[in-house]
Amino acid sequence: MFEHCLYFNTTSLARQLEREWTGAFKPFGLTPSQAFMLRVILDKQSITSTDLSIELNISKATCSRSVDGLIELGFVKKLHAGTDGRSHELHPTAKARAIHDDLNLASGEVTKKIKRIIGSDQFETTVKNLREIGSSIR
Repeated sequence: MFEHCLYFNTTSLARQLEREWTGAFKPFGLTPSQAFMLRVILDKQSITSTDLSIELNISKATCSRSVDGLIELGFVKKLHAGTDGRSHELHPTAKARAIHDDLNLASGEVTKKIKRIIGSDQFETTVKNLREIGSSIR
């Protein structure tokens, strides 16, 4: 019935992928969304919430809620930036830096598993195509 529906098929795939990455990040006490967000913060070492929301293609409100969760877990701290009291930067804590390599490894293992299942070329082509479609729709 939905063989030609981009929405249905990408959403179905997203649910399957969510289960895979949920299992990978569970040992860290993180959801996939939190883990990917933390990986960006760790990579940048300092980023504003606005830039983070752009990087992850999510709303500022969604970003703010996820950042609050990472702060509560002790992985991120907010530091005021500039003279504007509302402006702040996000920085990884020592706790976050301690799991950085393991977090990347866990994500990499899921990627390897999926590449084994569908093939490396199919994986790379699919990711490339999805990124191009997403860029075109914006």
